[in-house]
Order: sequence, then C-alpha cells, then structure tokens
Amino acid sequence: MPEILKVVLLGVVEGITEFLPISSTGHLIVASALLKFKDGLGGTFELFIQIGAVFAVLQYYWSEIFRQVRTVRHDHGTQHFWGSIIIGSIPAAFVGLLLHDWFKAHLFTPTVVAIALIIGGVIFLIVERRVASEAEPTATTLTSISWRQALGVGFAQMLALVPGVSRSGASIIGGMLGGLDRRTATEFSFYLALPVLGGATILDLLLSLNEVQSGDVVRLVVGAVVSGIVAWFSIGWLLRYVSRNSFVSFGYYRIAAGILILLLVAAGQL
Repeated sequence: MPEILKVVLLGVVEGITEFLPISSTGHLIVASALLKFKDGLGGTFELFIQIGAVFAVLQYYWSEIFRQVRTVRHDHGTQHFWGSIIIGSIPAAFVGLLLHDWFKAHLFTPTVVAIALIIGGVIFLIVERRVASEAEPTATTLTSISWRQALGVGFAQMLALVPGVSRSGASIIGGMLGGLDRRTATEFSFYLALPVLGGATILDLLLSLNEVQSGDVVRLVVGAVVSGIVAWFSIGWLLRYVSRNSFVSFGYYRIAAGILILLLVAAGQL
C-alpha cells in the first residue's frame, strides 16, 4: 500500500476517534502498527495530525468563539468560561511538559493501549451506572461550570497522557463525576482540545524539528487536513448522540477493542 494512502487512512482514524471517548492516539498507534506505517519521527506523526482536530473545533464553534472574542471585555460569563478552560488545561500541560519524552519512549505501545482501553471501558460502565442513580447535574451550561469543577476535569484529563485512556473520554467522565451533565461535559472537552492539543502538537513538533525530513512535511500536512475534515463531522455526530444516549456503548467497545489488541499482540500481529 502506498505510504500516502496509509497517511490518509490514519488521518481518517484520527478524525473519527479524536472526540469520541475511545482514544485517538491509541487507535493511531495500533493502526500504524497494522499498516506497518513508519514515519521515523518516534510518534510525532500521531501527535501532530491532532492539530486537524483543533481546527475542526475552531470551525465548528467559529461563530460562538467570534462572539466571545467581541464580548469578553464586559461579559463575565465569557470571562468565567475561559478561566475554566485555562484552569482545566493546567494539569495536563504541567505533566506533559515534565514527562513528555518518557511517555513517548515507554508508553506508545499496543499493549499499553489495550490495557488502558479495557480499564477505561470498565470505568465508563461504572460511572454511567453511578450517574444514572444520582441527583441532577449542577452544571448544565458551559458558563455554569465552576473553577473547581474545571480543575477536576483537568486532573482527569491528565490521565489521558497515557495512550489508550482518551483525552475526550477522561475529561467527559471527569466532568460527569464533577456534576456536569453529559452534553456540557462533552462540549467542555471539545473546547479543552484547543489549548491542550494545540499546545501538545506545537511542543512535540518543536522538540522533533531536527528529525523532520522533507517527505515528512507532506505526510504531516496531509494527515492533519484529512483528520480535520473528518473530525468536524465527528463533533456534530457526537453532540447528537449524547443528547439521546449514554456512553455505555463506548465502554463495551473499549473493552472489546482492548481484548482484540491483546490477542493480536499475543499472535505476533502487533
């Protein structure tokens, strides 16, 4: 299979999985291994093409973000909301800067992905059962999220530095446990992608610049563009889904996917 076709397929995988709570990085690691895709950048490709998802969020919420930019000086709700975004981004940013190289060197493996998927799937099932039996959520809009709740989401999102955990999954579950309703937790996760994924992508690219060859640039750009287009559709689909359904199905999917990956590893296919 031509390398550029592999890049396109990986861009599709990233776009579909970035905002679904099933770990885009984990799926990219496994898909890259199955496709025998080698970019020679030690995981930078898998991280860089996430920038497409950042632009997908900007495009999807462009009119709302533009309104917020125009009114932020006098709109206390907007100020509070972006304060929440900053607070929610700090834990992952701090740990990511501290342990960036260690995570890439030791955790970007199919086995780690599989274990994280299974554990995360079990947590999804437990949390959904708990949320269903508890009182009404305390935050039902983005501007009603308290800074304490935002910090709790940030600590949950920090766990997603382990591939297979899922940034969106960790932040959504963290939000639901903290009192956000399902849709608000999901949208907050989308907005958190702007500083978290954007910052992680820029950091990783800067640290890997000396390894980037001319051919890598084309692959990085194509992967990012494809992932951005697909991610835009994924955002709309997930928002419609959570308005009518729980995340239980994603929990079962994670467990099944994790078991399948472990079987492939045992069979020497990964």
